[in-house]
Amino acid sequence: MKAVKTIRQQALRPLLLASALFSAAVIAQPEELNQPISKGAYEMAFSQADNALYLASAQNESNEKGGTVWRLDPQNLAVKQAIGTELKAFGAAINNKTNILYIGNTVNGTVTAIDAASGKVLNTLVLDSRQRSETVRPLQPRELVADPATDRVYITGLGAQSVVWVVDGKTLQLISTIPNTGKMGTGLALDSAAQKLYVTNADGELVTINTRTNAIEKRQKIDGDNPHFFLNIALDTRGQRAFLSDSKQPQVLVLNTRDGSVIHKIEVPESLAVLFNADRNELYVTHRKAGEISIIDAASYQVKRTIKAPGLPNSLALSADGKTLFVSVKQPGSRKAPPEKPDSVMRIAL
Repeated sequence: MKAVKTIRQQALRPLLLASALFSAAVIAQPEELNQPISKGAYEMAFSQADNALYLASAQNESNEKGGTVWRLDPQNLAVKQAIGTELKAFGAAINNKTNILYIGNTVNGTVTAIDAASGKVLNTLVLDSRQRSETVRPLQPRELVADPATDRVYITGLGAQSVVWVVDGKTLQLISTIPNTGKMGTGLALDSAAQKLYVTNADGELVTINTRTNAIEKRQKIDGDNPHFFLNIALDTRGQRAFLSDSKQPQVLVLNTRDGSVIHKIEVPESLAVLFNADRNELYVTHRKAGEISIIDAASYQVKRTIKAPGLPNSLALSADGKTLFVSVKQPGSRKAPPEKPDSVMRIAL
């Protein structure tokens, strides 16, 4: 009986060793991965149906006026597909119910719809057809958000007096234009269940829009007369909180969405993108000038982790399970001295 037990133990040893090696390989996966992709990289969207990350870029190898939407493997950030677009791609949002990807073509005043699964470009809608001149400044699409419940897409149009365009996600037809959202009304966030859309701007305002009527129902000056440019906004719909990134102040403001009051000021460098992870009750913020990404405990408002980026951290996206953060990273440069290296995407294990 003892001999049989010894034989069994000897037979199990290779299996146990293999299991240990496999576990070690899983654990050894790097917490941070940086993958160069393309020059002109901007915003990202994550497809739950395809388990794929999409990156919009304003570069196209065969078309100087066009762009590329890159489909990336979320595990190793390898390029799985390059979707060429006729116009340069900047903003990105996805309807995870229909798996349609919406791309903002900022310099052309248009939005493009793409079938995420096949990569087929479905349609393009001109949002502002005016020609640029010394006296005319066409509104430029910046942020996009898709509402799976209504199959509508909301797009901020930037200008001295900004707007929000409301677009039918299926037909890509313009439903409504909501005017007067403030100077450079960039930030955009949707509470679909409450039928509320929130816009932030360079006037330091929070603008609340009723998505049932497509009309502004409230606008509030936030934090008095202190100078602010609230570039982006993220929502905690359950906790009725809004998180505002600020390019003029070294802080992220936490607001009560019921009355617009300031709950807390998180002390971090001037910020660009902001993203809330409800599964982990965490907040992620990019600090372009500082070259850093902050991971913040959304309960205590304390910074849990600061990550140095290999360039200028730009936009953010989350995996479907909320366990992985993606950051687009731009390389410093200018028109006179364009960056030599391509922009990249970081993968950060949470």
